[in-house]
Amino acid sequence: MAATRCYYEILNIERSASGEEVKRAYRRLAMKFHPDRNPGDSEAEASFKEAAEAYEVLSDSDRRSVYDRYGRDGLRSKPGHDFRTMHVEDIFSMFEDIFGGGFGGGRRRSRQAVRGYDLETEVQLTLEEVLCGTETEVSFSRLDVCETCTGSGARPGSTPKTCSTCGGGGQVEQAGLGGMFRMVTKCPACQGRGSVVTDSCSDCRGQGRVTVDRRLSVRIPPGIHDGQAIRLAGEGEPPPPEADAAGAAGRGDLHVVCRVEAHEQFERDGDDLIIAVPVSFSQLALGASVSVPVLDPDADNSEIDVPAGTQHGALFRVPSEGLPDLRTARRGDLIVILQVIVPRKVDERQRELLEQYAETEDIEVKASNPSLWNRIKDAVTGR
Repeated sequence: MAATRCYYEILNIERSASGEEVKRAYRRLAMKFHPDRNPGDSEAEASFKEAAEAYEVLSDSDRRSVYDRYGRDGLRSKPGHDFRTMHVEDIFSMFEDIFGGGFGGGRRRSRQAVRGYDLETEVQLTLEEVLCGTETEVSFSRLDVCETCTGSGARPGSTPKTCSTCGGGGQVEQAGLGGMFRMVTKCPACQGRGSVVTDSCSDCRGQGRVTVDRRLSVRIPPGIHDGQAIRLAGEGEPPPPEADAAGAAGRGDLHVVCRVEAHEQFERDGDDLIIAVPVSFSQLALGASVSVPVLDPDADNSEIDVPAGTQHGALFRVPSEGLPDLRTARRGDLIVILQVIVPRKVDERQRELLEQYAETEDIEVKASNPSLWNRIKDAVTGR
């Protein structure tokens, strides 16, 4: 079935999404709607193909550019696959590189050893946890080998029968294009297992796999960035049952994607932090020592000396009060932006003094002064 929805909507991503974000979104959907995890579910298979079609277009920079400008009509002259007629096995073959060779299981045309599927989950982190690192628990579900039948799918005491269609090999040859060549495909009778279960296990219903819930403790290193992932080797799913016919290569991995929550005071820029600190007009005009909050809750505030005549939006850099580099642990800086706060109400004495001052002030406005955000950018980048 060809996709009719917007490709970005199908993958649930923004139009500005990077190639890695496109890949990650497709991988999540492919694992969710994988036919092995949704046996007999035609809607899941349709969603699987729909996601594959969206990924094929958005992962190719040229085709994505054409799609962004002209939509599907612009792609008609571009080479691509017809997902209305493609079999799921063909999609597995096209995209198995995304899953480290483990995606598609026994559907691979070669008889290489097959590893289990990789899984992905997310953790929410505060900026304080990014500063110090943390240990957190993640909960997720995965398919696991049925303990009752040890993965065979057969009721204990019974034995699966060798498949008569493929002779136990799990694959069959089919002629194509009038017999000009032959294709090796998964056996349709045993689904690549090489054997047929005639007396099914009551716990896994003959699938050899059951869904289990799992909790793990994950160590998050200081300095982790939003979108980066921690890989837990061997915490993914086991190879599918049909892998026994080709040789299993171990479990997949679990990828824990870190999501960093927005902070009320601090804005992150790489390893630097940016904070806006309110000051009064008199502090800028006369000069003052200003207290600046830092991210570390156990540390004292920093102090910066503001010279007399400092302007609104002036930037100050507090060394080593940013976030640690993930590899070197060297901390970035804290960029302080001074913002003048105008009082909403003044008493009679304050008004009198301000009026006297207003009679003497002479402000020169220069249109060529760089904008506040340009100066922030220059300060952060070191220009």
